[in-house]
Amino acid sequence: MALTPAQTQLADGQAHAARAMWNCLHDWWTMLPKEKRSLAAADAAIRQARKDIGWLAVLPAQAAQAVLKTYFQAWKNCWNGHTDAPTFKARFRAVMSVDIPQGRDLQIQRVHRRWGMVNLPKVGRVRFRWTKDLPVGKKANVDNRITGARLIKDALGWHIAFRVRTLESAPGPHEGPEIGIDAGVNIPLALSDGNYHHHGRPARLPDGTADRDKWLNADEKVKLLRLERRAAHRKSFRKPGQKTSNRLKRTYHQIASLRARAKRRAADWQHRTTTEIARAYGVIVVEELDIPNMIKSARGTVENPGKNVAQKSGLNRSISQEAWGRTVTMLTYKAARHGGALHKVPAPGTSQRCSMCGFTTPGSRESQALFVCKNESCGWSGNADHNAARNVLHLYRMGHALIPAAGRAVVRRARRVKPAAAR
Repeated sequence: MALTPAQTQLADGQAHAARAMWNCLHDWWTMLPKEKRSLAAADAAIRQARKDIGWLAVLPAQAAQAVLKTYFQAWKNCWNGHTDAPTFKARFRAVMSVDIPQGRDLQIQRVHRRWGMVNLPKVGRVRFRWTKDLPVGKKANVDNRITGARLIKDALGWHIAFRVRTLESAPGPHEGPEIGIDAGVNIPLALSDGNYHHHGRPARLPDGTADRDKWLNADEKVKLLRLERRAAHRKSFRKPGQKTSNRLKRTYHQIASLRARAKRRAADWQHRTTTEIARAYGVIVVEELDIPNMIKSARGTVENPGKNVAQKSGLNRSISQEAWGRTVTMLTYKAARHGGALHKVPAPGTSQRCSMCGFTTPGSRESQALFVCKNESCGWSGNADHNAARNVLHLYRMGHALIPAAGRAVVRRARRVKPAAAR
């Protein structure tokens, strides 16, 4: 969105008020006895808070109600076993956002091919970049209309995301082939049919270290290095306990803008790649990876120090940059949208088993990219990632697909219920 400085200040005030509303609501909810907790009581508390606290009234009434609904839904997700319990939102770590739950308040108007106008409550008319076709004017009807929007701020500025309600027919079963996918660092996505999807950016620098800024071009990397040195120089003059200067804050903001641009490029590549895979294949099989355990530090303790700490740290950064969990999430809903399905199989042994003879021998994976079967009667060699992808598909065909996470949660809760005779 193209906001004026005054409009930016108003939007920032609403976002901070929404975060403070969430924190006050969380504090009120956790201190109240369980028998007195209810949605109606929380709604009355929010209305009273907006009357008593002047700066909370900056947030529109509908946006305050959206905070309550989001908070209540967060507790429902926790009770269902999907997420952890909601917590306080810190000022500098939380994402600044404001919800506009009613679409009739937006009054969207298209100016020309690139830009449009939208009305934001208590902010005014704002120009925004028109990047997708929206059901506005004659295109809008009961089955195809805008139901609301959400304002989100990142290092690049304020953005608006519209919620659109559409009526779509259920997709028919996908007639495409089955495919196994192995996620890696050198080859982001290796397929069992021999194809692969690469983002065209080297994962490592010429000296062999991981390139954490691979989504930036050469000029942007030079600019980032200059900004980081400038920030370190200006930070050296700050005394302990002293506030950060405006110059240092401006430098930090410029660094964050470059980081946000790189993150957007990575997410754009993931969206394009997952859409292509979901359209081409009917059954998609991936490994169930324990990513938090994979990126644990190898530093160890003082008594038992770790080995190859620097190498493991670089590998952890590379794994985090690839965002394998987000890729699986995209494949899950995009496959369902096109009539396909995504399945998960156990990960242990997929990189050590030979996909040709089926033998698992230690040391078969000689390097990150080469697999050589140690079985004397086989001796097959090939790309290690493609070999792992074929093993992933083999596990699915042999009936080793795992139960989805929601299904496992239901099974665990069912096992806790005591038989009727024991009650």
